[in-house]
Amino acid sequence: MNNILLIAPYEDLEKTAKDVIKEYNLKVDVIQGNLSDGASIAKHAEEKGVEVIISRGGTYQSIKNVVSIPVVEIQVSAFDILRALKDLLDYRGPIGIVGYENVVFGIDTLIDVLGLDLIRVIFKSEKDAPIQVYEVASKGVREFVGDTIGIKTVKEMGFRGRLIESGKEAVLSAINEAYRVLKIRRDERARAERFKVIMDFIHDGIIAVDENGYITIFNKTAGEIFNKRNDPVGKPVSELLETTKLPEVLKTGEPQLGELQRVGDVVIATNRVPIIVDGEIKGAVATFQDVTQIQKMEQKIRRELHQKGLVAKYSFKDIIHKSQIMEDLIYRAKKYAELDSTTVLILGETGTGKELFAHSIHNESPRAKGPFVAINCAALPENLLESELFGYAEGAFTGARRGGKIGLFEMAHMGTIFLDEIGDMPLNLQSRLLRVIQEKEVMRIGDDRVIPVDVRIIASTNRNLEEDIEKGTFRRDLFYRLNVLKLIIPPLRERKEDIPLLVSLFVEKYSARLGKKIKGVTQKALDLLMNLDYPGNVRELKGVIERAVAFAESEYIEEADLGISNQAAKQSDTISRDIFKGNFTLKEIEIMAIKETLAKTQNNISEAARLLGVDRTTIWRKIKESGLMQ
Repeated sequence: MNNILLIAPYEDLEKTAKDVIKEYNLKVDVIQGNLSDGASIAKHAEEKGVEVIISRGGTYQSIKNVVSIPVVEIQVSAFDILRALKDLLDYRGPIGIVGYENVVFGIDTLIDVLGLDLIRVIFKSEKDAPIQVYEVASKGVREFVGDTIGIKTVKEMGFRGRLIESGKEAVLSAINEAYRVLKIRRDERARAERFKVIMDFIHDGIIAVDENGYITIFNKTAGEIFNKRNDPVGKPVSELLETTKLPEVLKTGEPQLGELQRVGDVVIATNRVPIIVDGEIKGAVATFQDVTQIQKMEQKIRRELHQKGLVAKYSFKDIIHKSQIMEDLIYRAKKYAELDSTTVLILGETGTGKELFAHSIHNESPRAKGPFVAINCAALPENLLESELFGYAEGAFTGARRGGKIGLFEMAHMGTIFLDEIGDMPLNLQSRLLRVIQEKEVMRIGDDRVIPVDVRIIASTNRNLEEDIEKGTFRRDLFYRLNVLKLIIPPLRERKEDIPLLVSLFVEKYSARLGKKIKGVTQKALDLLMNLDYPGNVRELKGVIERAVAFAESEYIEEADLGISNQAAKQSDTISRDIFKGNFTLKEIEIMAIKETLAKTQNNISEAARLLGVDRTTIWRKIKESGLMQ
């Protein structure tokens, strides 16, 4: 059965309707039924799921009285009446127009236009029809036009009658209206269902009242919070909740936000706001949240953030090594990982794998299931770094995101935050970081609320922090807070026995990535690689192998594929060994390595950065800091 049913009071209307439905390919069922029969059909159809019914005349009126679904009327126009009168236009006697009011309402127009003697006979009910026809007939009326019940009655009494029939236009118009009503009905039902789902499954309990304090909305969660099983909609809110402050909001029009109240053994966070329309208070809404549920939701959000990338990607098994010095370092790092809340400071040259150790310590620690948040303190300007670390409140500055922004320390709650290149953090932010470490709480920019955080801090740098303290560029008290557990990652030149293993790994990795079938390196190529001092450490070695794989034309990487001459390797070896024999600071070693590399590359900064395994901006920054540009 279709969703729309047309109940035709007479046979010709049934045929006309079917013709229209076929012509326009419409999904409408048609059944013939007049008055009480039509009403009975309609009632049964409603039970079967029909959503809209179409009919006309007295049948339309009868159907409306017995169903709750929309009923669309096939309108009878003056033109329909005119068609019924066409054979009586030359008739000079009185003509009776008989039927229910909705069929004969267009007669007034025709009386003036046609000049006919037309007498209206409007039925109130089917049983009164014969009496009303008799009264008109006693006044000399012998010709009648009318609706189905009217003409039936007239003919039964022996008079002539012509049926006012609905044309195709009227039927099509009624069907189009039925489709419109059906769409509105379905849209309203969908909207109501969405509203119900929102109200019933939202985590907040919601109570809304009208301007008189009567409940208009009381959702499922509110019922659970206040232990109310029966639907209280329509009742005064003060009867349901004796201590409610909603009447106070209705009176003052002032919102009440963030209040805590106890309901039994449960602590509830409550917000109340007025509903104001055209400056007048038309009601109020209150939301209620179980504080325990808020805490659970916070944990869920943090878990989801963890799943969306705030996760440590590496573990100690990813640190490729053969040397005993690295074995001892990993053993110590694993011990540090067990000390859940103690800060760790990782020192080492560029490219030694400090971040790899930070990830691994987190994954080995009791915080492994919590978030891991990493940020490079040298990569952002001071104002942006501050907002990233600590977040900001709404309206804290021009362009601030609506609703504010959560900071990385909040994101790292119950997990680890890795502060890479901590030595490059501005002094102003160093003091804020120190407070976070000491107080275990943060305050967003532009806010006056403190937010407790439980975060382990791992920091790393390639700078000599003790030297920076003497220069006044790094806070001594922060250094002592960070330098509780210290790891010093050795440079690759001090663990050259790891090079063959790393070379093998990188050849396999980049061969697969570049779609090549490189099996390894020749002994001469490996000897050449072993003679380099790698100021860019493992990152530099990785770059050399990636380039060699890209250019290799045989199954094994040759010396020529490396792009490094034996003379350059020897020169590198001689100069570098001189550097590390001296009593130089880490920063001085870095500058000398940059000078050597720039000399080898004829001052090509991009090539020097590639050989050192760092980006061009790092080279530029260190050149400016050292005064090499002068």
